[in-house]
Amino acid sequence: MASAATAPPPPGNLKRIVAASLIGTTIEWYDFFLYGSAAALVFNKLFFPDSDPLVGTLLSFLTYAVGFAARPLGALVFGHYGDRLGRKKLLVLSLLLMGGATFAIGLLPTHASIGTAAPVLLTVLRLVQGFALGGEWGGAVLLVSEHGDARRRGFWASWPQTGAPAGQLLATGVLSLLTALLSDAAFGSWGWRIPFLLSGVLVIVGLWIRLSVDESPVFKQALAQAEARKADRSGDAEKLPLVAVLRHHWRDVLVAMGARMAENISYYVITAFILVYATTSAGVSKQTALNAVLIASAVHFAVIPAWGALSDRIGRRPVYLLGAVGVGLWMFPFFSLIDTGGFGSLLLAVTVGLVLHGAMYAPQAAFFSEMFATRMRYSGASIGAQFASVAAGAPAPLIATALLADHGSSTPIALYVIGAAVLTVVAVAAAKETRHRDLADVDPADDADRTSAPADARTV
Repeated sequence: MASAATAPPPPGNLKRIVAASLIGTTIEWYDFFLYGSAAALVFNKLFFPDSDPLVGTLLSFLTYAVGFAARPLGALVFGHYGDRLGRKKLLVLSLLLMGGATFAIGLLPTHASIGTAAPVLLTVLRLVQGFALGGEWGGAVLLVSEHGDARRRGFWASWPQTGAPAGQLLATGVLSLLTALLSDAAFGSWGWRIPFLLSGVLVIVGLWIRLSVDESPVFKQALAQAEARKADRSGDAEKLPLVAVLRHHWRDVLVAMGARMAENISYYVITAFILVYATTSAGVSKQTALNAVLIASAVHFAVIPAWGALSDRIGRRPVYLLGAVGVGLWMFPFFSLIDTGGFGSLLLAVTVGLVLHGAMYAPQAAFFSEMFATRMRYSGASIGAQFASVAAGAPAPLIATALLADHGSSTPIALYVIGAAVLTVVAVAAAKETRHRDLADVDPADDADRTSAPADARTV
């Protein structure tokens, strides 16, 4: 039986929790992906105008990658305080930081106005974005996972994951609309600022919803038990979450990092690098490439909950492995379809790629949440996810662009993604299935007095 902390909450309350997490992750990913799309389309001209076009794109993607470098720091800081103070407070802070940085980018002078200070300021704001996103993901998925019905945790926890395609959909849709309505000169002059300034409005909406939800009941129970243990031990200090994670869950951190490789790399190749490859190598217009990503992102949004629900039935690992193997096998057909130059082929390539990606991304939230004990869960899930992003998603568009510049072919790029898929298959195959774990099993490995808890207390 499920414990009281993991008993199904009232449907209306759970839906409000899901909505709060989804709107927050959508806004955060909108901000993050907006930068990626702008980096591929206009930042090379606005902030690196003295460079060769492809070199300018590389430099633009380098500032894009800097945001990933800050995500592990965000994971450490937000994870620590999220495990100490609660999920909700840190999620509000992450939304404010991300929205503020994105709004500021919309006001930023370009290289033509202030010279080299422009890319420097752009990089600083990108670092703030990365720091905020590093703390956002773990808190958002935990808030739902720890509130939700344990029997359908994969389904409910997958909804914050839809914030990624929703954010991509929103960012690409706004850019696509502006490029359709404005001339290239108008878009490059002032039109590109509109999507960034729009973030200010979105943040206000997100805060209103996020402030209305309650703290996770599983976390409240864990905090109460930690305080009781501290009192029983006459003030003994509780271990830092990071120390506890590295001591008791280092294998789970490595599994999470390996699981992220194919998921993260494939996503940024399919959605960000494609804007470079399709327009420079396949002769596709900027508008056509944006439209393909826009439609495919809508399909991606729709399939993620379905993959999450499937993981509740057959397990997290089988669904994740299906996605990793599928993405690896799809890479050569992916580029072959783009090379035809037709919109239908481009749309098919991106859509199938994102559907297969969803099979990894959907169960990831529940999978990672179930790996870690409550008082170190925010830290563990965030560290595993965000440290991997430095080696995976951060350099993916940069590496892909460099490979294209050096070889003039998509073959090495496809092999790069396939190599990542192999790493993910190995990591997930080595992991234990987690779908029957009870999140209310508070810190089972943290103290010797709790290692003797009966087995039925740790399963649903």
